[in-house]
Amino acid sequence: MEEALVGRLEAAVSRLEAINARAQPSAVPHDLAYHESAAQDPAILAFDELVADAVGRLSAAAGKIGAEVAEVTNVLEKAFLVGKVLLVRTKQTQKPTVESMAVFMGPLNETVLEANTLAEGTRSNHANHLKAAAGSLAALAWIGYTGKGCGMPLPIAHVEESWQMAEFYSNKVLVEYKNKDPDHVEWAKALKELYVPNLRDYVKRFYPLGPVWQPPGSVANKAPSAPCPPSASLCSSSATSSQPKSGMSAVFAEISSGKPVTQGLRKVTNDMKSKNRTDRTGVVATEGKEPRNVSAPSSTKGPAPAKLELQMGRKWVVEHHIGNKGLTIEDCDTKQSVYVYGCKDCVLQVKGKVNNITIDKCNKMGVLFKGVVAACEVVNCNSVEVQCEGLVPTISIDNTSGCQLYLSKESLETSITTAKSSEINALVPDVNSEGDWTEHSLPQQFIHAFNDGQFITTPVCHSGA
Repeated sequence: MEEALVGRLEAAVSRLEAINARAQPSAVPHDLAYHESAAQDPAILAFDELVADAVGRLSAAAGKIGAEVAEVTNVLEKAFLVGKVLLVRTKQTQKPTVESMAVFMGPLNETVLEANTLAEGTRSNHANHLKAAAGSLAALAWIGYTGKGCGMPLPIAHVEESWQMAEFYSNKVLVEYKNKDPDHVEWAKALKELYVPNLRDYVKRFYPLGPVWQPPGSVANKAPSAPCPPSASLCSSSATSSQPKSGMSAVFAEISSGKPVTQGLRKVTNDMKSKNRTDRTGVVATEGKEPRNVSAPSSTKGPAPAKLELQMGRKWVVEHHIGNKGLTIEDCDTKQSVYVYGCKDCVLQVKGKVNNITIDKCNKMGVLFKGVVAACEVVNCNSVEVQCEGLVPTISIDNTSGCQLYLSKESLETSITTAKSSEINALVPDVNSEGDWTEHSLPQQFIHAFNDGQFITTPVCHSGA
């Protein structure tokens, strides 16, 4: 009997050792294998082509101009190379938290700061070149996109918005040198083509929803640790090690100890057997134990902190304010955007012209602004009021219930786009009475009729008594 047991244990040990040998990691260094896989990644190869082609043309144009333009273009090229490194890292890095994202994006932020240092406070003849190049680098921040709640629009929209901020200075270069020096015109056009359409189309093709991070618990993300020493023989005596055995070693040691197999089991008495129980509920009562009150775990996560701050010198973020009627943004310019998220029963006043304003997931929110360069967007909101004192080219309202638009005389030609929204009213100055408003309700019901081979859409008109 004992000889048969020993034989079975030896066979089991042999099988386990064979499995352990097959499970050993490859001898190829992890970093080497990682870089080889990155070199074959279509997204990384396409980014290399983008840098070689679009950035290469920009660098060639900057070489003809020289001076500070060539210097800031070199910093821009460095930022794109840093962006490539970050894209490579995302493929074996878990999605960073808000705290760790600053560390992850640190190399790129340092390069952007270097470009901003060249552009700020300079009295150079090429100041518009420097500001256009430095401002455009904000487009690379899409690499840090982690999801809808990160305070950043989708990568494609972020690239377009960032370029709109930099295009203000790029257009100045085009106007200034249009009939003076074609090299400067070539540089400005190459800068625009780098972002729109090249970088935008690249993001649209490979990362429309942001970088692909490693899933939680992935081994590739964990820092390499020291290799574990080879385990002792499964059948070795406990005297050879001072550490307690665990896992399969403990199982085999327990079997080979000679103790009765059923030593630690409790005896089932007659009253515990189902056939002898009277209630037949299937629940076995235990003596000496009191029932525990199991309550659902209470959530310890408190409300998100309120925020009103300027991020990276480009975006004003206003988040999670409740009942604050005195929110104000004063020191702003046309290079900056405003993003309002998760506010309730508040009033925000923007005392200056900005590039664009986005109001997202707000309830009973009022926003008053001087004017915008691009557009004002209202998304996923309830009962909001928006008033423009100056010019706004476009107003977009999406998935919103209840929105009052107050348009000034300068913004009467604005284009208003609505989708999946209801109770939208536009108020314009009354031509017959100074200081009064005339309210116009925007249609939310439409009739689609097929006529002459195509559908004709007209708003529903209600006739009253």
